[in-house]
Amino acid sequence: MSQAEVAVRAPQFTWTFGLLRSELVTTFRRWRTLALLGVLAAVPILVGIAVKLETQDGSSPGRGDGGGGPAFIAQITNNGLFLVFTALAATLPFFLPMAIGVVAGDAIAGEASGGTLRYLLVAPAGRTRLLLTKYVTVMTFCLVATLVVALSALTVGALLFPLGDLTTISGTQISFAEGLGRALLIALVVAASLIGIAALGLFISTMTSSGIAAMATTVGLLITVQILDQIPQLHALQPYFFSHYWLSFADLMREPVYWDDLVKNLGLQALYAAVFGSAAWARFTAKDITA
Repeated sequence: MSQAEVAVRAPQFTWTFGLLRSELVTTFRRWRTLALLGVLAAVPILVGIAVKLETQDGSSPGRGDGGGGPAFIAQITNNGLFLVFTALAATLPFFLPMAIGVVAGDAIAGEASGGTLRYLLVAPAGRTRLLLTKYVTVMTFCLVATLVVALSALTVGALLFPLGDLTTISGTQISFAEGLGRALLIALVVAASLIGIAALGLFISTMTSSGIAAMATTVGLLITVQILDQIPQLHALQPYFFSHYWLSFADLMREPVYWDDLVKNLGLQALYAAVFGSAAWARFTAKDITA
């Protein structure tokens, strides 16, 4: 490789890293982003306080039939670590994806409506690099938002309930350290479960110049898919909905772990990310930028 090629690649890498850093700082400094993270952090607090108040007389919180949130709720009074799993189960169907939809929907459309998209493209970023930077920023928000829920739940669980060895859904005992490891793994799986809605939101964001319209459309599609996923007559289509396997993370609390639905979930998210990521790229690279 010639010195000229090295000289060209070094500034490109520096510019890419600088653009990503700028996007991350801008995103996480917005009051809207901080408000979304604050709401997500408040959910475990409310759940923990509600369970504490309900069990003050020694009664047990209600539990459902499945292995998701309700089953975890029944275990919180025995081990505060279960509040992490409960909080993730409570926020994943709506609160977490809604927050992702807001950030993803505003990624490109927000720049267009604010009149800054054209100036970003004047710099040596390129449309593909800018789009990838936006998507990495949204995925980073997915991870941060999920960890905020998990850390808030862990803190509240430690303050309000005892900690120690815990019983899995299968009835076996695992150590507290292994439980923490599984909690971290579950948080990572939940974050990965959101890359499909992130790609969908980014694609919608390239279709309009209104940030509000892009956010509303993404959240509207999220609600619509959630409703359709509950209609029995659509059972043949439901395995293809991006939200269908979201709660499969509960299988990580079984012994042995059930991997079938987890693998299906991650594969489905990768498919959505590939399809809508490609669609976003095709749309954005051919789009006339006027703002």
